[in-house]
Amino acid sequence: MESHPEKPLVESFIESLVTERGYSDHTCRAYHKDLTDFFDFAADYLRPRKVSQERPFAVALKQIDGIMIRGYLGFLHRKNKKTTVARKLSAIRSFFKFLEKKGHISENPAQHVMTPKQDKTIPVYLSVDEMFRLLDSIQTDTLLDLRNRAIFETLYSSGIRVSELTQMNLADVDFEGAVIRVLGKGNRQRMIPVGQKALTAIKAYRQLLQKKGGPGAAPDGPLFLNRFNKRLTPRSIARILKQLVNAVGLLTPVSPHALRHTFATHMLDAGADLRAVQELLGHKSLSTTQKYTHVSIDHLMETYDKAHPRK
Repeated sequence: MESHPEKPLVESFIESLVTERGYSDHTCRAYHKDLTDFFDFAADYLRPRKVSQERPFAVALKQIDGIMIRGYLGFLHRKNKKTTVARKLSAIRSFFKFLEKKGHISENPAQHVMTPKQDKTIPVYLSVDEMFRLLDSIQTDTLLDLRNRAIFETLYSSGIRVSELTQMNLADVDFEGAVIRVLGKGNRQRMIPVGQKALTAIKAYRQLLQKKGGPGAAPDGPLFLNRFNKRLTPRSIARILKQLVNAVGLLTPVSPHALRHTFATHMLDAGADLRAVQELLGHKSLSTTQKYTHVSIDHLMETYDKAHPRK
């Protein structure tokens, strides 16, 4: 067992992520685990050879420096992807920045530790034909069929995150204005345009739900419900999508987030402005949105070949 004198500071940091930055429970748990893992490593790194592994060993904050943190990154590289290593470094850097701001330390030891260079990955997305085939394959015979059609029409139509979709209430849909209100990361609220096919699908689902009655049909309640009239979860939507993808025979491994990639790719392919897509996706940084330009290179080359007068 290790002694963790830093534990109250970690708890205070996690609390600040909730109250000051509006981070989700999932993100806070990830930060907490990352910091716990780091301090476990630090205890082993600093433990004198003569001190048994069985005896508690406390790590003082002043003992942590950039060399140790770089050593930890090297340790992580053995079994983790670069994205995971970068995320764990981000948690460490944010924690020590918090301590510096609060006056617990005079300098952030992680400040000058370089983030590992990331591999460029092309987001998974569906072609227009594949996306239409998937949506058109969803039956509309039952209440759950109508719900599923409305869910995936909405995800593709708006590009919102599946977590944003599951948080929505019926009151967040403006049928006349053709917009939806979503609460994104950091509790940032934004209004997103949504197409008529999605709105029609939502309307058909909610009308049948209202007709069947029950507590779940309340206008101020969740927009999408499970079979027990409770708010649908992202995990349930991922499971439903997997079943639909298998049924239609798509070869591309599709997750709900891949539908967000698909939305962004199709928008850019159709000539949408990059900053407009950034706004629709709720990205804080334009560089996050720019990854979708890589998947549109074929379309760009095709446009160039057709349009440029001197090839």
